[in-house]
Amino acid sequence: MAAAEPLAPLQAGVHDGLSWLLAAPSGGARAGVVILHGAGSAKESHLDFARACAAGGLAALAFDARGHGASAGALDGRAAQDVASMAGVLRERAGVERVGLRGSSMGGYLALVSAAGAQAGAVVAICPAAARLLAAGIASGRHGFRADAAAVAAFLQANDEVEAIRRATAPILLQHAEDDEVVPVAHSRVLHAAAPAGRSTLVVVPGGDHRSVQHDPARQAEAVAFLRRGLG
Repeated sequence: MAAAEPLAPLQAGVHDGLSWLLAAPSGGARAGVVILHGAGSAKESHLDFARACAAGGLAALAFDARGHGASAGALDGRAAQDVASMAGVLRERAGVERVGLRGSSMGGYLALVSAAGAQAGAVVAICPAAARLLAAGIASGRHGFRADAAAVAAFLQANDEVEAIRRATAPILLQHAEDDEVVPVAHSRVLHAAAPAGRSTLVVVPGGDHRSVQHDPARQAEAVAFLRRGLG
């Protein structure tokens, strides 16, 4: 087994109101990953995966979506634009050209619908939320983050995740816990079936819950290996 890359200290910054953290191998990286958190979560919840990426030779940038964590404003219709913007920050800060996306729940949805705009070379979506479920949650306010409800509703209506995966050009890894109590595993099966032939890989993990897969070391290693292959 190859030795893990030594890690450089975390870098931190703010771009267009979005707070980010960057983990990278000390010797530099040839590719990178933008990490997208779920509704009501924050970038710090995914630093374990960021460090796993860096240990595997990938630069990894996690950021707070608008309305979350240390980022300014409220979640609005710029969600996909923000993902592309963060991919640009990663490319500039880490000196990489090839960038992938890894998102959980709402972040999984955003990874799918933002992949083209971010010029992502590979996508990992964990228990990806459906636009209709996100719309219902935001309308009810149960997610507990700041949101421009009308702008987000318009964005969700215009960006269907099933249509996005039908147009996918990058390889996609779908990881889903079989007993997910928030987003049924059937949704990932629908997405997998909609993807172009050979473009999607679906991994259903027995048991678990909505948060278990994103922090499972074996599934993280699987995602890092997938991203390394997809990004060359």
